[in-house]
Amino acid sequence: MAGHERRHVRVAVIGSGFGGLGAAVRLRREGITDFVVLERSGSVGGTWRDNSYPGCACDVPSHLYSFSFAPNPDWPRTFSGQRHIRAYLEHVTDVFRLRPHIRFNSEVTGARWNSEELYWEVSATGGDLTADVLVSATGPLSDPKIPDIAGLDTFPGTVFHSARWDHGQDLRGRRVAMIGTGASAIQIVPSIQPEVGRLTLFQRTPPWVMPRADRAISGAERWLHRRLPLTTRARRGVLWGIRELQVQAFTKHPEELGLVERLARRNMARAIKDPELRRKLTPDYRIGCKRILLSNTYYPALAQPNTEVVAAGLSEVRGSTLVGADGSETEADVIIFGTGFHVTDMPVAERITGADGSTLSESWKDGMTALRGATAAGFPNFMTIIGPNTGLGNSSMILMIESQLNYLAGYLRQLDALGGRAALAPRPTAVSTWNRRVQERMKRTVWNTGGCDSWYLDASGRNTTVWPGTTAEFRRATRQVDLTEYEVIRPRPATSERGGAGQEAAV
Repeated sequence: MAGHERRHVRVAVIGSGFGGLGAAVRLRREGITDFVVLERSGSVGGTWRDNSYPGCACDVPSHLYSFSFAPNPDWPRTFSGQRHIRAYLEHVTDVFRLRPHIRFNSEVTGARWNSEELYWEVSATGGDLTADVLVSATGPLSDPKIPDIAGLDTFPGTVFHSARWDHGQDLRGRRVAMIGTGASAIQIVPSIQPEVGRLTLFQRTPPWVMPRADRAISGAERWLHRRLPLTTRARRGVLWGIRELQVQAFTKHPEELGLVERLARRNMARAIKDPELRRKLTPDYRIGCKRILLSNTYYPALAQPNTEVVAAGLSEVRGSTLVGADGSETEADVIIFGTGFHVTDMPVAERITGADGSTLSESWKDGMTALRGATAAGFPNFMTIIGPNTGLGNSSMILMIESQLNYLAGYLRQLDALGGRAALAPRPTAVSTWNRRVQERMKRTVWNTGGCDSWYLDASGRNTTVWPGTTAEFRRATRQVDLTEYEVIRPRPATSERGGAGQEAAV
C-alpha cells in the first residue's frame, strides 16, 4: 500500500500471522475490500516468521494446522517445519490476493476510540489511519519474554531469545546455556547438541515428553490428495475427530490421563539410563497440566556426554559464570532463552485505549476477559483473534481462529444491518456471565488441578488462556452474534445546549 497518508478504512487488522491473514481472507469473502492489515515486519507469517531457530516445527499435524478453506495437498511431512508453514502462509497471501491490503513495516504504536466520530484512531509507523472496526490478531506468541536475571548485563558473550535467533552466531565448539524447557527448547536442544562444545540446560520444571509420530508424506499420498481433494478433507477430519475425543480427559476427567503418563515414562526410560538424570527429568505434576511435548530426539540429546541438566532455574550471572537457583555454577559463551512470551500481559494491550480512556491492559489488570473470546467491555467495534480463553492444549489453533472469523463476519453483518454510523460494545454483564461460565468449567480441568505452574495461568493463578471444551463447542458458541449481548451506540444528536454532537448514545 503506497504512501503514508492518513486514510479511513472499514476495518484495520493488526498482524499478518494465521489470525490476521485469516481475517483478511474472510473480509474479502464477505465482500469487504476496504480494509488494511498492519504488519510491523517486512513479511507475513507472524510467529512462523519470527521463530526460525534450528529444529523449529509444529506439534500439530500439518493437515490440521492449515486453513479449511486453503487445504495444502503437498505437505512434505506429517508434522511440518517452520520453513514449510511460512511458505504456506506466503502462498495463502498470494492466492487470496492479500498483498495490496497489507502495509508492511507498520507497527501499531497506539489506537484510541473516538467517541464522537465512532471510529478508531490508529497510529502506526507506516502512517496513521482511522477505522470503523479494529481487529487485533497479534496472537499470544508474538512478544518474547526474557526474565529479569541479576547480572545478565555483565555477561560477555552472546545472548538471544529463541524467537529472535542470532543466525550469525556460530555455536560450533561453544559452551551454550539453554534456559527453559518448553516447546522451543526441546526442539533446539537436539538440533544444536551435536555441534556445541558443551550444552547446559537450565530446567525449572521438567516437561512431559511423548514420542513424535513424524514421517515423510509419500509422493503417492500427495498425488492422491491433489487428484482427489476429498481425501485431504477426510484426513483432516480424522485428525480433528481424534483430538476432539481426547478433550474430555483434559477438561472433565484428568485421572484418565494416567495411562498417557505411563507411556511418557516408558518413552523417557528408553533413552535415559542414568537414574539420577531420569529423576531430574521426571515431572511431579499430572501430564497435560503443561502442554505435552513431542520429540524423539530430546531425551537422547540430554543423555550425551557433552550435555548437562541443571534442575534449577538460572538465578544470577557473574560475567561468564551462570549461577543456578541450586547454587551450581556453569561457564558459558552463549545464553539462549527459551522462556516463552508475554501471553497474559500482551504489550499490544497497552496501546489500545477504549471509550473511557482506559487501555486494554488496564481493563485487564485483574485478568483477561472477553465475550466469547472476542470482544471486550468498554472497547466498541474492537475484536481480538485468539483472545482470552481461546487457546488449546491438544489440538489446532486454526480451528479456533476460523470460529472467531465466523464471529467477526457476523459482527460486521450486524453493524451493516444497523445502518448509518453505529458501534457495538459488549455489555459488561454479558462479558462477566460468559467469563464466569468459562471459569466454572475450568475448575475441573487438568490445567487447574494438575499441580503445575504454567504459562496458561496469569499472575493471580487464574487460567485466562485455554478453552475448557471441544473446538466444536466453541464453533457453536461463535456461530452468530447475539445482539442482546451488545449495546448499540450511535452519535448523540447535536443540541444547542451542548453546542454540537459528540456524545454517544447507547441503545
